Amino acid sequence: MNDREEFLTWVHTSLARAERAMFNGDDGPRRAIWSHDEPVSVLGAWRNATNRSELVEAFEVLASSFSNCTDYSLELISFDVRGDMAYTVGYERVVTSMDGTPRTFTLRATQVYRREDGEWRVVHRHADAISSK
Repeated sequence: MNDREEFLTWVHTSLARAERAMFNGDDGPRRAIWSHDEPVSVLGAWRNATNRSELVEAFEVLASSFSNCTDYSLELISFDVRGDMAYTVGYERVVTSMDGTPRTFTLRATQVYRREDGEWRVVHRHADAISSK
């Protein structure tokens, strides 16, 4: 398996599981796939963070508002791997509850990844909502 295939497999397994868990109220898997090394950053649909401490706090607050995720999918528009860096651009389609209210929304998400000790880690996320019900 080449680097691109390995990365794509990780995106569709570990990353997708972590995102689904987040939208189901559990931020642990998401925190686990994010880098512990600075710099890390999030320009999010609901919260921003510019360091690991802010990132953990943002994930905890967000996770506490989500529950009952019944669907999560990632439609990749573009991705690439160059050495120990990679990126993804795509649409995240989510059906969940937010503060107890059922919600369906789509996020445009761009993420940057860094390979650390042989494992892919997220280092930056930019997402914004493009639809909501």
